[in-house]
Amino acid sequence: MVSLTNMDIQYLKGIGPKSAELFRRIGAPTVGALLRIYPRMYEDWSKQIKIREACGELSKCIKVKILYPVRLILSKGSMKMYKSVATDGENNIDIIFFNNKYVIGGFLPGEEVLIFGNVTINSGRYEITNPKIKGINENLKLRPIYGQTKGLQSWKIESAVKNALELLPSKFPDMYSNDFLNNYDLCSLDFAIRNIHFPSGENELKEARKRLIFDELYLWQLSVNMLKGMSRQSTYIKIEKDYTKDFYFLLPFEPTNAQKTAIMECNEDMKSGKFSMSRLLQGDVGSGKTVVAAAIAYNAVKNGYQVAIMAPTEILATQHYETFNKLFLGLGINIELLTGSIRAKARREAMGRIKTGEASVIVGTHVLFSECTQFYNLGLVITDEQHRFGVNQRTNLAQKGNNPHVLVMSATPIPRTLALIIYGDLDISVLNELPPGRQKIDTFCVERDKRKRVYNFTKKLLDEGRQAYVVCPSIEENETDMVAVESYAKELSSGEFSEYNVGILHGKMKAKEKEEVMKNFLEGKLQLLISTTVIEVGVDVPNAAVMIIENAERFGLSQLHQLRGRVGRGKEKSYCIMISDNKGEDSQKRFKAMINSNDGFYLANEDLKFRGPGEFFGSKQHGIPNVKMSNMLKDMEIVKLSQIAVKETIEKSPDLSGDEFKIVKKQIQKLLETKIGKQIYITV
Repeated sequence: MVSLTNMDIQYLKGIGPKSAELFRRIGAPTVGALLRIYPRMYEDWSKQIKIREACGELSKCIKVKILYPVRLILSKGSMKMYKSVATDGENNIDIIFFNNKYVIGGFLPGEEVLIFGNVTINSGRYEITNPKIKGINENLKLRPIYGQTKGLQSWKIESAVKNALELLPSKFPDMYSNDFLNNYDLCSLDFAIRNIHFPSGENELKEARKRLIFDELYLWQLSVNMLKGMSRQSTYIKIEKDYTKDFYFLLPFEPTNAQKTAIMECNEDMKSGKFSMSRLLQGDVGSGKTVVAAAIAYNAVKNGYQVAIMAPTEILATQHYETFNKLFLGLGINIELLTGSIRAKARREAMGRIKTGEASVIVGTHVLFSECTQFYNLGLVITDEQHRFGVNQRTNLAQKGNNPHVLVMSATPIPRTLALIIYGDLDISVLNELPPGRQKIDTFCVERDKRKRVYNFTKKLLDEGRQAYVVCPSIEENETDMVAVESYAKELSSGEFSEYNVGILHGKMKAKEKEEVMKNFLEGKLQLLISTTVIEVGVDVPNAAVMIIENAERFGLSQLHQLRGRVGRGKEKSYCIMISDNKGEDSQKRFKAMINSNDGFYLANEDLKFRGPGEFFGSKQHGIPNVKMSNMLKDMEIVKLSQIAVKETIEKSPDLSGDEFKIVKKQIQKLLETKIGKQIYITV
């Protein structure tokens, strides 16, 4: 069986070198990988309906009798139209083919056939164009339809899968025991693989999906739990004295109850003296995560430990550095900034202060976990915007000390069930209330021809001393007519906003240039900032009152909410204006959700419904399960079942020892040894 799994795809019947390259392109370099290329949908030939019932529906199967043979009815240039007429006994239907001379003589009057396609009405007559046609005696049920690529149609993938399944033995081994399968009401892997591709019926397909979804989530969660055991090490780092009340006294405001609860949970973890803290702090934009981070950082420093704070961008790292400097002003706490753009000499000096312990709080980017950075007595690691870092990166920084406490923060609200799957190696604290003074941001969506009104409204606020953002989805012009930041900035600065100071910011700029632009915007030297989504997280400009989002249909709901969160941080009224001509159903649902709600957790749930977890976090994010089968919301019952199974498995065998979990453990080790978050392939 192992040889079959690893057998090169080109040695499969019917696949030559050229076809093999196409199969590799869709992620099937081996026969085993091919069997994990699941159908994206199915054609149901088992249920035939009447012509009138099929009209206006998605592709359906209809049983008809041919009335007239196929004949050429139109020939114009390279286009040729062929037509036949059939009946279901109640209504007639025109069967149309384009540029397919081979249909002539394909079926004859009086012959009964099954046709599959979309039925429409044209000039009062039922019509179906280029349908798929099968004989009524063919044993057709649910036919798989696979995702295609140029040169590789679904039928060819279907044929290859058939040939691969024929190579399998009558029943191949499972990684679960019979007791395990019965306990969680799961079908065998053999049954699942065969019926996900060629289901005997709807019930069989449902059982196959359940098993494969369970496998994805079960193995993922067990892998993350093993990481939790690896990361939650015994530690000597212990908070002997709690200085939280002293920290509250330093604040010019009263923390929210949610902030106090999160701080208390972190302190309890760090006081235990048994295991290092591994906690996720998640909250909506503006919920005050930085205050929680500062409170526990203050506690750690006062107890004699160093604190490392890692941010995904230099802009955010610089802002954290400035925020902590303000909070700890006059307290004798030395704060160091360490980023990639710092000159070599200054970096060496900074690293020297970190190594000797002169620096108590070190704020930086990925440079913090480079080999050159050595800490004196690292006791606490805080990472911001956790979904932008992988589990391995977080672990690498934690290994800089002797099992320090770890707090990771995310401004992307995640439904708790999904958070437990993705961040199963962490305990979770949630900030579900906003500090006093945070106002609701009025949100609108307008079409491009209303831009003039948007500009006039924005100029009115700029004249009152406020500032504004314009976010574009791309840097340079392209063929899709997408608004590009460079050309748009040039157009606005020389046109509508020629009397204002306009800045530009995007990811291709050098770090120093970006810092200079943000510094000027923070200081009010720039009134209008035209940017890509580089400003999506972290930038805190209380004077910014307007967020204009061009081509808003190009952004996911959570990303739109993150961008909106860049305004409304001061006491004045703020606005978010989405500009889009897109009338697509999904886009309109996103815009409506944005207009009606400022609740990040509600919008996160809606975004998951629209896009699923992979797209929700972005394809480039690390540590997110790249599941093929499951929809975390629609398949919630299976999600819960997998969580129960994981819990019971860990209680029964924490280290997965014994024959019962031998194959499961092998799969998890394979997953952990590669890159966690990659697709889980199960050997068959």
